[in-house]
Amino acid sequence: MRVTVIDYKAGNLTSVLKTLRHLGAEPVVTDGDLSLVEAAERIVLPGVGHFAATERLDRTGLTGAIRAAIARGVPFLGICVGMQWLYAGSTEAPEQPGLGHFAESCTRFAESTEKVPHVGWNSLEVRAGSRLLAGVEPGEFVYFTHSYKGPVTADTTAVTEYIEPFAAAVERGNVMGVQFHPEKSGATGLKILRNILEIAS
Repeated sequence: MRVTVIDYKAGNLTSVLKTLRHLGAEPVVTDGDLSLVEAAERIVLPGVGHFAATERLDRTGLTGAIRAAIARGVPFLGICVGMQWLYAGSTEAPEQPGLGHFAESCTRFAESTEKVPHVGWNSLEVRAGSRLLAGVEPGEFVYFTHSYKGPVTADTTAVTEYIEPFAAAVERGNVMGVQFHPEKSGATGLKILRNILEIAS
């Protein structure tokens, strides 16, 4: 299975690549080679850091190539900021648009006595019908580190509560995203990444 991993120079790819190889995939990394997106059987966009860094996707033409691959039916997984990029945008960088696959925008956690960013293990309230989360039981724990989050909508397939409920996973068609880091989430994360490899395109 050839998995194209997108590098927009703001994320640590090492653990994602290691986990994909552990699962038997053959990941290739691109920071601008559009032919690797065009040939992809799966696309994974890991991300950490500031939403503004996704501007590189627009500048290199990767946004258009990813959009075309999604239209061809290639399964796509966004992780952390990679999930947030699937929305219209984020209040973290209002001038930088996201992909717009989901019409809503991401926002910062509300002011609270709880610490922001949200860092550490938290549980998932899994909704029925998700292909990405197949085999993940309600209450399983995954690892988060983020200050911004997506809203809970009809496309939300898992909800987590920290200060307020937020979208821990989203899915519509072949486009999926997780706010947590599956590559750092033990057996649960392995199940999720195995699912993206096994989903029919």
